Amino acid sequence: MTETKTVHSKNSDNKTKNVVVLGAGPAGLMAAEVLSGAGVAVQVFDAMPSIGRKFLLAGKGGLNLTHSEPADVFASRYGQRRQQIEVLFGAFDAASVRAWATSLGIDTFVGSSGRVFPVDMKAAPLLRAWLGRLRHPKKGCPVEFMMRHRWVGWHQPSAQAQEPADGTRNTWLDFDTPQGPMSVQADAVVLALGGGSWARLGSNGAWVPWLQARGVAVAPLLPSNCGFDVQRGWSDYFSSRFAGQPFKSVAVTYTSAQGHTFARKGEFVATATGVEGSLIYAASRWLRDDILALGSATFQLDLRPDLSYQRVLAEVLHPRGSRSLSSHLKSRLHIDGIKAAILHEVLSKAQLADPVALAHAIKALPITLSAVRPIDEAISSAGGVLFEAMTTQLMLESLPGVFCAGEMLDWEAPTGGYLLTACLASGFSAGQGVLAFLGKK
Repeated sequence: MTETKTVHSKNSDNKTKNVVVLGAGPAGLMAAEVLSGAGVAVQVFDAMPSIGRKFLLAGKGGLNLTHSEPADVFASRYGQRRQQIEVLFGAFDAASVRAWATSLGIDTFVGSSGRVFPVDMKAAPLLRAWLGRLRHPKKGCPVEFMMRHRWVGWHQPSAQAQEPADGTRNTWLDFDTPQGPMSVQADAVVLALGGGSWARLGSNGAWVPWLQARGVAVAPLLPSNCGFDVQRGWSDYFSSRFAGQPFKSVAVTYTSAQGHTFARKGEFVATATGVEGSLIYAASRWLRDDILALGSATFQLDLRPDLSYQRVLAEVLHPRGSRSLSSHLKSRLHIDGIKAAILHEVLSKAQLADPVALAHAIKALPITLSAVRPIDEAISSAGGVLFEAMTTQLMLESLPGVFCAGEMLDWEAPTGGYLLTACLASGFSAGQGVLAFLGKK
């Protein structure tokens, strides 16, 4: 039998409290920063060999830190969880994100879309500066990082284990480590384990049954900012020639079964089996929910959102002489490539030959989706620990001294800086909650 190493907390003199943070992503690192700055000893455990893997991946094409839009509009992006997220923003909001980055020596700018980026557009310099401050703070306690330490559940201490003299209850955790099994005792714990997307980067949702077994209410983890499969799939012709190509300068309109109407211009990408990309991600929560409830969801695709239906119809009706329909649409409406192909993919020959039906399709082509892509392909996930299972400071009601933060909470948001801002804000609030729990605030 392999011997389990037991590590006790550093509170034998009841003066130094030890806090364990599970997860070295943005939420966990922010909680550690708050605690470290207050003089609390912090150990950050993560199953991965390096820190902030998903954070670095998110910044691969330019790190979108937050968004500059008005606070009321910003808060509306969190849908049904707006009220709970706004509470977190009361202590750490979008402006706080920019100020925090500046404090790390990272200047930011507002892009044309209103999104906020580091001037150099890179995640790595910010992460390096952040880790430097955590490991070598000007004041407070240095943060200790325990990499390749995978949390495997709660630990039941032996009868001889001593609880703190002040009457607080320690939390015990079991880990698999390169040196073998290890059990850790802490005065408080921050769980920042991520949701269910990108398992190879550490977010695999393995924590769900462990919390449920302790009486914590957890909503099922679902894909968010995700792609979809079209009903019956694309034809071999369309898939082989256009998978990976973008639909640019289009608009998507969708009215959900609950009556929410989504309408936005932008772009998205055809995949081998369906659709994905920014415009699809923005509507994904409503498309997903209706597919799960009803089996399918149909959105309308406007291939020329800058033109009215009357103008499109007039151009379709314009005499084309000996030109083919493809040449006519390209000449009169600049519809070619993937836009022309999708018309042939969806419409029958009779509809293509009918000018009125064709004009309607150009302005509102029905695209029926029948399946959500797997959660591990999604940019983020919905579901998680219910806010109703926590105090306003993100402590679990059923597990005093255990706090939750980040994407493992039951909220979702579109891309555009909203995901990272809420993760940082919840990490900040969880850190503040731990300080209050320990009597340090």
